[in-house]
Amino acid sequence: MVLARPEVAVEAAAPKARGARRTAVRLGLMALPLAFFGVFFAYPVAAIVSRGLTADGRWQFGRIGEVVTDPATAHVLWFTTWQAAASTALTLALALPGAYVFARFDFPGKGLLRAVVTVPFVLPTVVAGSAFLALLGRGGLLDELWGVRLDTTVWAILLAHVFFNYAVVVRTVGGLWGQLDPRQEEAARVLGAGRFAAWRRVTLPALAPAVAAAALMVFLFTFTSFGTVQILGGPRYATLEVEIYQQTAELLDLPTAAVLTLVQFAAVALLLLVHARTVRRREATLRLVDARRTARRPRGAAQWTLLAAVLAVVALLILLPLVVLVLRSFDGPDGYGTVFYRALASAGDNGGTFVVPPLEAIGNSVSYGLAATAIAVVVGGLAAAALTRRKGFLVRGFDALLMLPLGTSAVTVGFGFLIALDEPPLDLRTSWILVPLAQALVGVPFVVRTMLPVLRAVDPRLREAAAVLGASPLRAWREVDLPMVGRALAVSAGFAFAVSLGEFGATVFIARPDSPTLPVAVARLLGRPGELNYGQAMALSTVLMLVCAAALLVLERVRTDRTGEF
Repeated sequence: MVLARPEVAVEAAAPKARGARRTAVRLGLMALPLAFFGVFFAYPVAAIVSRGLTADGRWQFGRIGEVVTDPATAHVLWFTTWQAAASTALTLALALPGAYVFARFDFPGKGLLRAVVTVPFVLPTVVAGSAFLALLGRGGLLDELWGVRLDTTVWAILLAHVFFNYAVVVRTVGGLWGQLDPRQEEAARVLGAGRFAAWRRVTLPALAPAVAAAALMVFLFTFTSFGTVQILGGPRYATLEVEIYQQTAELLDLPTAAVLTLVQFAAVALLLLVHARTVRRREATLRLVDARRTARRPRGAAQWTLLAAVLAVVALLILLPLVVLVLRSFDGPDGYGTVFYRALASAGDNGGTFVVPPLEAIGNSVSYGLAATAIAVVVGGLAAAALTRRKGFLVRGFDALLMLPLGTSAVTVGFGFLIALDEPPLDLRTSWILVPLAQALVGVPFVVRTMLPVLRAVDPRLREAAAVLGASPLRAWREVDLPMVGRALAVSAGFAFAVSLGEFGATVFIARPDSPTLPVAVARLLGRPGELNYGQAMALSTVLMLVCAAALLVLERVRTDRTGEF
């Protein structure tokens, strides 16, 4: 009998040991995100669904069949899916050129403009819907100039969705595009490929993961669209989110709302499964460079024309509604003035709408937003690190789980917080942390989707070299990955903060009357009749817009070593 030499056995066991250690590290990274989503997402949603589908302690499963087979449900589901797909396609068509311009061109006011295009994403949907109504509805700009009205049509909904999600594509795709080494495409052209062929064979495959991530986020946000459809669609159009709200708040039919929540949840889960099997991220090792080295002034008539076209789209779809919003905030009963802004400093001028001056909502929103950003960056950063490996059922399932909050009814999450988190040891209804927790649920997917393409693009040989030199996995992450993904980390933090400032669907149910956020304050003002309340809503919305723009502009000034423009 021949015995294997000890050193051979040790060498054979080494790969298994390294694999086991990597698996243990990955599971350790997943632990906190899984606990966070289990306690603050799965548990509240399950609580509200079970409350709606139980009566006298018994499950009413027959209600599911009644609602699912209702033709009205099929119609709502079809429109929800169709308008989300159309909105995503239109957003990509208009925003991808913008992503290229912001990534590759250097022009005056670039940082300011990039902050401005992000502002619509954080505005409450009811405010943006009202601004588009002023543009497209009766007496609006189009009606006055050409006698054309687009309110109560699907075109108003689609354009408003582009208004909201333009920044998602510009930030997500442009963030990676700006760090791709242009010399790779130039090398392909030197070898005989044309400009388009070089872009299609070199740049497009590298951008595909970021484009897929942006498309998925836009689809999920438009699939769960609420305020935009309710204001601009009129009684003719309703998404699942609108129907859930109507069944819950207006008709008090919690069983039907619970079934519709399950339908929406199943549709989102199916979408994520299809995404994982078809266009799932297949990042290759990329050569990433400082984004400041790739941006340059436009050259030639074609590039200047492209820049002008992108600026025109931004002016018409982004700036014009914001200008209308500002003008309405100054359009008082006696002409243009600051009467609405002066009224914000007093609680007594709001007819009992607030117990504190609406202006205090600014400090509340900033405080909540900073706390939510810290939570989202920690949870999302750990999750993105765990997802660096591309293969495996565990990885794909964990990836899909992180996206579910974007496709779940915010109304359901808000009610679920009130029902589930009301008993020790999770009695948080009177705690200030409840609002940041709800806001962080939406921020975490943005952190993951922004950081993951860059993390997966890091050459794994660098980590292997660090391990050979004796570095632990944690030290390898700190010394190798973190310096290379600092820009993505800054972008993700900015997105998380922006999302937190504008979150409304869940916050409206859990924000305390003496500590309203800006979106909640705006919604309360819009919900009360009277010119003063409406004017204050427009003024407070303008303040929210300026706060967001200032925060994003500060973020644009942040720099990290060799990691791009942030």
